[in-house]
Amino acid sequence: MASNLKKYIRTIPDFPHAGIQFRDITTLFNNSKGLRETVDQMADAMAIHNFDQVAGLEARGFMLGAALAYRLELGFTMIRKKGKLPGKTISQDYNLEYGEATLEIHDDAIESGQKVLLFDDLIATGGTAEAGINLIERLGGKVEMAAFIIDLPELGGRKKIESLGIPTYVLCEFDGL
Repeated sequence: MASNLKKYIRTIPDFPHAGIQFRDITTLFNNSKGLRETVDQMADAMAIHNFDQVAGLEARGFMLGAALAYRLELGFTMIRKKGKLPGKTISQDYNLEYGEATLEIHDDAIESGQKVLLFDDLIATGGTAEAGINLIERLGGKVEMAAFIIDLPELGGRKKIESLGIPTYVLCEFDGL
């Protein structure tokens, strides 16, 4: 795990609700060295695997997920919030730390049997990642690994995803909520 990226990530207290310590990666994206280190570290760690596709979770999972797919010479699939994708989709409801939401994926985005790397910026409770996994599996894909820039271990999301039999990889962890 590469904890040196933490220096590029700021914490914003009480956002979006009181008691939440929001880990803001816009400062990571805004720093060319931090952005390059993040993509390089993640791509180096994932290069030993044999994925067919990278699937990124909206919205920050798109930004680095697409760069990661480019570096790994793979296609990229977007998993978006409800109503954002044109064409025919399938959807999955899920719970967030502070509410409920729905994710969608194009019904032809993943081919049956494809090995997929699921990517997002952060894993908290694991609800969003689990919804993404369910969508990919419903299309016949196999999530071989889930990868995140940040893990909030106290919220148990990584353990939740690993309990589904999916290995996870993170670049750094932050204590607290």
